[in-house]
Amino acid sequence: MLSPILALLFTTATAAVTIDWDAAYEKANASLSKLSQNDKINIVTGVGWNKGPCVGNTAAASSISYPQLCLQDGPLGIRFGGSVNAFVPGIQAASTWDRALIRERGQFMAEEAKGCGIHVLLGPVAGPLGKIPTGGRNWEGFGADPYLQGIAMAETIEGMQSVGVQADAKHYVLNEQELNRETMSSNIDDRTLHELYLWPFADAVHANVASVMCSYNKINGTWACESPYVLDTLLKQELGFRGYVMTDWNAQHSTEPAANSGLDMTMPGSDFNGGSIYWGSKLSQAVSSGKVEQSRLDDMVRRVLAAWYLVGQDSSYPSINLKANVQGTHKTNIRATARDGIVLLKNEGILPLQKPSKLALVGSAAVVNPQGMNSCTDQGCNTGALGMGWGSGTAPYSYFSAPADAIKTRAQADGTQISLSASDSTSSVASAVNGADVAIVFITSDSGEGYITVENHAGDRNNLDPWHNGNDLAKAVAAASDNVIVVVHSVGPVILETILAQPNVKAIVWAGLPSQENGNALVDILYGDTSPSGKLPYTIAKSATDYGTSVSSGNDDYREGLYVDYRHFDQADIEPRYEFGYGLSYTNFTYADIFVDGRPTSGPATGDIIPGGRADLWEKVVTVTVTITNTGTVQGAEVAQLYLSYPESAKTPPKQLRGFEKLSLEPGASDVVAFDVKRRDISIWDTAAKEWVVPAGTFNFTVGASSRDIRQSGTLEVA
Repeated sequence: MLSPILALLFTTATAAVTIDWDAAYEKANASLSKLSQNDKINIVTGVGWNKGPCVGNTAAASSISYPQLCLQDGPLGIRFGGSVNAFVPGIQAASTWDRALIRERGQFMAEEAKGCGIHVLLGPVAGPLGKIPTGGRNWEGFGADPYLQGIAMAETIEGMQSVGVQADAKHYVLNEQELNRETMSSNIDDRTLHELYLWPFADAVHANVASVMCSYNKINGTWACESPYVLDTLLKQELGFRGYVMTDWNAQHSTEPAANSGLDMTMPGSDFNGGSIYWGSKLSQAVSSGKVEQSRLDDMVRRVLAAWYLVGQDSSYPSINLKANVQGTHKTNIRATARDGIVLLKNEGILPLQKPSKLALVGSAAVVNPQGMNSCTDQGCNTGALGMGWGSGTAPYSYFSAPADAIKTRAQADGTQISLSASDSTSSVASAVNGADVAIVFITSDSGEGYITVENHAGDRNNLDPWHNGNDLAKAVAAASDNVIVVVHSVGPVILETILAQPNVKAIVWAGLPSQENGNALVDILYGDTSPSGKLPYTIAKSATDYGTSVSSGNDDYREGLYVDYRHFDQADIEPRYEFGYGLSYTNFTYADIFVDGRPTSGPATGDIIPGGRADLWEKVVTVTVTITNTGTVQGAEVAQLYLSYPESAKTPPKQLRGFEKLSLEPGASDVVAFDVKRRDISIWDTAAKEWVVPAGTFNFTVGASSRDIRQSGTLEVA
C-alpha cells in the first residue's frame, strides 16, 4: 500500500490542467495555421491495423509538437496492458448506483491510461442500451435505462478527463446486438431515438466528452458513420458536440459521403487485412477535386486538436508504454464497486453467514480458470470464475480472487471446514455437501463481442438460461442440502424460475461481473462485513418472452418503441420476477415526508445550444425531497429512486427513472434526500416541432426502493 502522502502525490501528479472548449479551439486554430495539408490528413487518418503500439494510432505533426496519438481499448481498463488493473465492467458499476464510486472508477482507469501514455481510452459505453436482454455487449454499458446510463456516462467521463485522458463515448448509436452488426439497419422513429438511445449521449456531450465513436450498423438505411442526420444534425448541431467523431474499427464505407456527413477520424485506417482505405490519400484527392471542402478537412483537424488541448495533453504527457506498471492502489475501487454492485435477490434469514461449522462450495465457477486467469484471448471463454464478458472491451487480470480462495481464507479464521466440488457435474454433489451446514452453488451466464464464439454463443447469448447446466446443478445441491445459497455471476438477466422452485434454496446472491476482486467482494457480503446495497440495472423476468424484444436475424425495426425493459413490463402489466431497481439489504429503510417544489411552465425548450443541447434543458426546475430512515439493526446504504409519470396526453411509459441518490445510514439514523429535476427530465420529444417540449398537465413524482416498490408520491401541475 502507498502511504497517504505518496498516494496524494500520485493523484496530484496525474491530475490535468483542463481548459474549456473555447480556449481549446483558440489553441487549435493557432496550430491549424502551422500545419501542412499532409499533416492535416495524417491527424485524422489511422496508420493502419497493427502498425503502431496501440489499437489505434495516428502520425505525429512535429510543426506543432503534436504526438503520435494512441487510442486504446477500453471501457474497463487497458486491453493488452502489462501491469494494469481490470476494473469492473460498466454493468457492475451501474449496479452500485453510486455516483462517487462510478466517477472514481473513471478517474482511476484514466490514471492508468495516462501512466501508459494512452491519449484516448475507448470508453465509456452507452450503446448498447440493452433493449435486448441477450445482447452480447450489454455488460459493457450501464444498464437498460437511459437516465441511469446518462448519469454513469457523465460521471465516468468527468472522472477520466479530470486526469487528462480523452474519453470516447461509444457505440453511437443503436448497436444493440452482435448478430449481423456490420450489415443490419436499425430502423427507428425520431421520438424513441431521442428519449431512449440518444439520451445518454446527450449526458456524455454535456460532460464535454472529447470524442464519440460511430457504430457498425446502419440507421434507417444509412451507415451510422456516414449519416448526416446522426452525425451532423443530431450530434453536432442539436447536441452541440465540439469534439470529434471517430469510426468503430473498420466501420467506414466511403470517402466523400462520410467526410461530408460529419465523420472526423477513421480508425484504424485500414481494415484488418490492410485494405478498405478511405481516408489518407483518398481524402487528400477528394479535397483537391473539391468533392470535400477544405473547410470540412480543417474542421476535422480543429476538432481533434481541440480535444487534445481540452484535457491538457499538450503539456508533459507521458510517452507510450503499455507495459508500464500503473496499478497504484486502484484495486480499492475495484473491490468497492464489485461489492456494492452485488444485489441480494432473496434471503430467508440464512445470510449473513454466522461462522458455520462446515461449508460446501459447488460449481466450476468457484475457482479460477485452471488454465490460468488470462489464458483465453480477450477473456473468450467461460471457464472457472467469471469476472467480465469477452471481446475488445476487456482487460487482463493482474490477479484474480476466486470465490473458493476468498471463502477458504475467511473459513480458516472462523474455524469452518470447507468441502469443494469445482465441477458442474451433478454426480459429485451429494458427497461434497454431506454434513455441511450451508451449501453455496455457483452458476454463470456469459456473452461478448461477436468475433469470438464461446460454447456456441456467437457474441449474443442464445438464451437466458444459466450455462453449464446451472439449473440442474442448483437442483442437485438443493436435493442434498437443506440450506442452499445460489451465487450468480452473469452478464445480464437469467431466468431463475427452476432455482426458485427449490424450497431449500434460501438465498440468491446476484454477484454480477466483479472482475478481479470476485471472491473478496463476495465474502464482504456473505459474511455481513458490508450490508448489500446493489440494485438491479435491468429487469429479471419470469420468462424470456416477457421482455418483448430479441435478437433480430435481419434489420431491426424497433417496434417496441419507448417500451423497453421496465417500461414494457409496466405498460403491458407483466409481473417481473425481480424488477428494475430491486435489491435487498441486511437492514430496513422507511421513507417519509415527500415534498415536491417547483413551478415549471409547459412549452418548448429555448436558449442557446451548449454541449448537451439547449441551455434551459439543463436547468433545475423541480426539487423533490424525501426523508429516509434506517429502521434496522445494522449500518447500510439505500438507493432512493425517483420515478416520474407524465400527463396522459404525453403518451409515455407509466413511469420513468428521473433521479437516484445513495445514502449510507447507521441504525436509527435519518437523512433527507433531494432530487434535482431538470427541464430535460420532464420534457418529451415533439417530432413535428423537432424540439423538447414540457407537456401541460399533472406530473406524478414517486420515490421508492425499486421501480415497483414505491413508498412516497406527490404531484405537480404544469400550466
